[in-house]
Amino acid sequence: MAPPSLPILLVLLSLSSSLSSSSAAAAGRWTDAHATFYGGADASGTMELIEVAAMAPPVVCRWRVRVREHVRAGVRHGHGGAERWCNPPLHHFDLSQPAFLRIARFQSGIVPVSYRRVACRRKGGMRFTINGHSYFNLVLVSNVGGAGDVHAVAVKAGGGGGGGGRKARWQAMARNWGQNWQSGALLDGQALSFTVTTGDRRSVVSYNVAPAGWAFGQTFTGRQFT
Repeated sequence: MAPPSLPILLVLLSLSSSLSSSSAAAAGRWTDAHATFYGGADASGTMELIEVAAMAPPVVCRWRVRVREHVRAGVRHGHGGAERWCNPPLHHFDLSQPAFLRIARFQSGIVPVSYRRVACRRKGGMRFTINGHSYFNLVLVSNVGGAGDVHAVAVKAGGGGGGGGRKARWQAMARNWGQNWQSGALLDGQALSFTVTTGDRRSVVSYNVAPAGWAFGQTFTGRQFT
């Protein structure tokens, strides 16, 4: 645990990460890293991300970041070139400027931090935003609780209401980027159910979350990890 004197920031990141669920961070232990920022003070155009060694799929998660004491004193960290702090096997956070200023001063530039995973607590159910077109269904999965790191998504089409969708066949979706998952099947005009599996191997099924009359661009709310 962090000493009481160290400032701690709980950072909610829509992030790109290669951390596996078996890593030290996923197990809740503190892991050393560095953090910097880019973008303006309003965070516009910034995608916060964490870069680590093994290039596994991106995830959406929550991290608790602990700053080492000398950083808050305004001491600029001597990074000695980008290869010394952001390349594999080192762990690195690219934060928006507002998030970075919660843990360090603007002048610090690049700062040493420690981080660990904590559970994601969300209000409401998981959200499924359906984009794309016929034969290219791109589903954004968001507001994911529990472990928060989505590792697999499956879709089942047809069946209508009353739980009839349980008789259809599940189809695994492929990760496109981030938490956008794609299917090349023709799903138009059918009720859609989704199964979401996170890095801790837990799964939640949302039956018939999208009705048969769904349209591209719509968002639907399903069940949530508890």
